[in-house]
Amino acid sequence: MRSLEIMDTTLRDGEQTSGVSFNAEEKLGLAKLMLQSLKVDRMEVASARVSEGEFQAVRRITKWAEENNCLDKIEVLGFIDGKASLDWIYSSGARVVNLLAKGSLKHLQGQLRKTPQQHVRDIKEAIAYASELGIKVNLYLEDWSNGMHASRDYVWFLLDELHQENIQRFMLPDTLGVMNQVQAFDFCYACRERYPNLHFDFHAHNDYDLALANVYSAVLAGMDGIHTTVNGLGERAGNAPLASVVGVVKDHLSRKINVNESKINTVSRMVETFSGVRIPSNKPLVGENVFTQTCGVHADGDTKDDLYFNRLMPERFGRERKYALGKTSGKANIKKNLEELGMTLEEDTMRKVTQRVIELGDKKERVTTEDLPFIVSDVLNQEMIEMPIQIKHYSLSLSKGMRPVASINMEINGVMHEGTSSGDGQYDAFMKAVWSVYDSLDRERPVLTDYLVRIPPGGKTDALVESVITWDYNGKEFKTRGLDPDQVEAAIKATSRMLNIMEEQNSVKNIKLKTE
Repeated sequence: MRSLEIMDTTLRDGEQTSGVSFNAEEKLGLAKLMLQSLKVDRMEVASARVSEGEFQAVRRITKWAEENNCLDKIEVLGFIDGKASLDWIYSSGARVVNLLAKGSLKHLQGQLRKTPQQHVRDIKEAIAYASELGIKVNLYLEDWSNGMHASRDYVWFLLDELHQENIQRFMLPDTLGVMNQVQAFDFCYACRERYPNLHFDFHAHNDYDLALANVYSAVLAGMDGIHTTVNGLGERAGNAPLASVVGVVKDHLSRKINVNESKINTVSRMVETFSGVRIPSNKPLVGENVFTQTCGVHADGDTKDDLYFNRLMPERFGRERKYALGKTSGKANIKKNLEELGMTLEEDTMRKVTQRVIELGDKKERVTTEDLPFIVSDVLNQEMIEMPIQIKHYSLSLSKGMRPVASINMEINGVMHEGTSSGDGQYDAFMKAVWSVYDSLDRERPVLTDYLVRIPPGGKTDALVESVITWDYNGKEFKTRGLDPDQVEAAIKATSRMLNIMEEQNSVKNIKLKTE
């Protein structure tokens, strides 16, 4: 079966996404990456006559492409405007034009105010001039989908008049994204059946979220090429996403394509950075979460027999399978994450770590693999310390123009105590409230000498926070740690551990004094 061409138009149609503009350096970098590493068959890199910056970008791309023997893979959108667009394209160094003709009678009459005969004459003149310049011609039939729906005789007239012209490809766009998958098959099949020897491309838009379904139908109907954009960028709701097209065409249609799917994720991340348009976390194949199993049952099934795998293996797309940690996690999820870190735990510790992950999952969006060492350390430290002192309740207030205030209820050896104080910050107010209780009981207290806050590597705004506080008590230093999504709560947990360590030391000291 013949190979299906992939023409990517991220640098042209993708740049028509509101707010997106690639500079010359970005366009060149993406063109190199997509043609050399990703290996798309062709690229539409610009529209003619847009700006001087666009012209310079195309010149840089075509210079590189000529040096690397792939100039025929660089395409530029041109208009039927006499010689203007073609002269611009020729001067830019490009040698393939995607000429924009009108594919519906409504667009022809409403925008160009011309007859079909006049339009065909203008197209033929543009093709003839392109041939003089040594420029190959592909022909877009703009609004073709509406043309097939409402003025099919006009579409047949165009193709009848032009099918013997020097046109490499006829490109059939659903310009307004109006088709469904049944129409996509019917319209594409009608063109394929009537003109079996022509090369047809299909160009989908995603206004009804049907771009990918329409691509499926178009390929099934016999199209020779498909237009895509990275991450589905494009006018309005965007175009057919490259990654999804590759997955569907290879796995559901078994068509040969030349795209190196292992580079898809790299290209997607680069386009995300350059465009400023974030990839949704659930975006198929390239979203952050799409190869992450969240349910503990799934992790258990994968451990036993890869029961929740499918053909979309993450390694195909330069990704890795992950097992999310959170309130729906089971031991299987946690075990797989620990294996990734090279860690094993005793059964009792594993149970406590699992419970701690679930508790943290109730507080934050996601617990990461990088969080696990912090959690394990937190659990192990808790196991080592008895807790005769507990901070039962606390309230922290922060108001603009006023000092933070803290109120606490703390239990010391079964007796409840209350304290309230203001401070220079929320944690400072909390500490002063604790010390007000200690002062009333004539208890000794240590001095805080260092306060360190850490988040796991790669942590984001919802990362776990580890507070490490260094204390000095009668010339001896010791450290306590606290772990929580909230920085102040993490510090309070570290402080609670300090109080219990102090209590344990004082208990040992009192026993020794009585013995003596």
